Amino acid sequence: MTGDQGPVAAHVFVSGRVQGVGYRAAAQQAARRLGLGGWVRNLPDGRVEAWIAGPRDHVERMIAWCRRGPERARVRQVEVQWQEVDSPPRDFVIRR
Repeated sequence: MTGDQGPVAAHVFVSGRVQGVGYRAAAQQAARRLGLGGWVRNLPDGRVEAWIAGPRDHVERMIAWCRRGPERARVRQVEVQWQEVDSPPRDFVIRR
């Protein structure tokens, strides 16, 4: 674990072949395995957007997962905007 034990959030935008390949469902499973809260959704421009919150080391592991994605995905770029969060949500959901 890192020295900073407080929760953080990352607003993430994933580009590439990330829609129609099970990215959101796989992201939900990965985030839940890591005990993270937040959400994931498809954007009209073909990207996937996620908001991931929890302990920094777990959020960093989830971002590393986002750079790979599920087997059928072809991630081209991941943009991350770090944010502070007081009390992260307890569940990770798929938004429509």
